[in-house]
Amino acid sequence: MFKKILLPTDGSEASEKAGQYAISTANSDGADIIILNVIDTNYLKSLSQNDLKEKLDEELREAGKKSVEKFKKKIEDEQCAGNCKNIKMITMIKHGQPADVILKTASQEGVDKIVIGKSGKQGLERFLLGSTTERVVRGTKVPVTIVV
Repeated sequence: MFKKILLPTDGSEASEKAGQYAISTANSDGADIIILNVIDTNYLKSLSQNDLKEKLDEELREAGKKSVEKFKKKIEDEQCAGNCKNIKMITMIKHGQPADVILKTASQEGVDKIVIGKSGKQGLERFLLGSTTERVVRGTKVPVTIVV
């Protein structure tokens, strides 16, 4: 029985399927779901113009916020169909290297399960376990469900 499920999302099809699974699990266990979007801004470090960094960071944060809210609404509408009133969904947007942020958030929030898509928006997703997913599986102390 799980009380808190972490659901990292990047807006990919795999993360949408993971969302459906998380809803199903949370509904049967009465768990809360933390929907997490990580903005990978490591590439911004190479930019020398601070104003450009700030503008891109702001745009990425706003896009992340919209993406998480859209994702939350979609899984509520499609999977719950009004039947998930006991599930508390919390949305979070954080910056950093995705796997590291996912692992840190899982620890900080005291989650007891992570539900994650097999791979995200990177190439070769049909053939390989995504690098973020693999790092999360190797680094976590809680059960992980990988949704294909």
